Amino acid sequence: MGFLSKLKNSFSSKKDHDRYLSGLEKSRNSFSEKIRKISLNFAGVNEEFLEELMMVLLEADLGIHTAQKVVDEVENRALDQKLKTADQIEECLIEVLSNLYRQDDEKPFNENKEGVTVIMMVGVNGSGKTTTAAKLANYFLSQQKSVCLAAADTFRAGAVDQLAQWADRLNIPCVKGKENADPSSVLVDGCRYAKEHKMDILICDTAGRLQNKVNLMNELAKMRRVVGKEIEGAPHETWLVLDATTGQNGLSQAEIFNEAADLSGVVLTKLDGTAKGGIVIAIKDQLHLGVKFIGLGEQLEDLKPFDLESYLYSIGKGFIDHEEN
Repeated sequence: MGFLSKLKNSFSSKKDHDRYLSGLEKSRNSFSEKIRKISLNFAGVNEEFLEELMMVLLEADLGIHTAQKVVDEVENRALDQKLKTADQIEECLIEVLSNLYRQDDEKPFNENKEGVTVIMMVGVNGSGKTTTAAKLANYFLSQQKSVCLAAADTFRAGAVDQLAQWADRLNIPCVKGKENADPSSVLVDGCRYAKEHKMDILICDTAGRLQNKVNLMNELAKMRRVVGKEIEGAPHETWLVLDATTGQNGLSQAEIFNEAADLSGVVLTKLDGTAKGGIVIAIKDQLHLGVKFIGLGEQLEDLKPFDLESYLYSIGKGFIDHEEN
């Protein structure tokens, strides 16, 4: 059984497969159609084909460095394995993308089995961070976990109230400070509340300012320090919320936040709103950070744990189905 057939069989058994297919429709239509188009005139893995493949990958937002890796690997495999047909190359391409994402072992969710697991959410304003914090809370509630929110984005007008409203909707507690309050003080209160009430998960929505790198690093370092004093090992996860529609620009944001906050993963929002779903591969390849969750719609339930097989099948379904017909 070939790689694509195994991928399809695995995908069909996934719980969220319908949501993946609908949420990644724009990326699939763009990526699959373009790959099929260059395959129609396939005359071998020559310079013209490799240039066209590079253009498709760049348009999918893999970025120049990651795209070049993929093109080089497809070319090498085609020569080594004597791949002759477009179908073989398409299968090779998806397998190369799979291996590129899996290049680093990804650590599992760092659950604090001795008490509260603290998740710190970071990211620029407009990335969907506050809404994502609420969606994450809903996800953990569905896992039968008790969840508390800490509204530490005290400098953005309305952010605290927005998170408090989500908490009311979800019927969970939200620890909040006043507007322009010290974010670290809110996190201290959140940690103490979560410990006192024996909560499983504390999700911290932090400020999203990026105007000054030094100030950002100092502020995030302080927040990490205070939660670490309150709960051993905290924050157990620090996730960057990244807007998928910003594409490669988002990677420069990620580099700065990674320096400042020692990120353990990325939550990629609004992936359903872009045709450039290749950003997933670029994030893993260039930043060595796993994508933990992806946003596939606006509803609370549309934030899904990232699954590589579902992602690959969903963006490549167009030519996978063609090969089987």
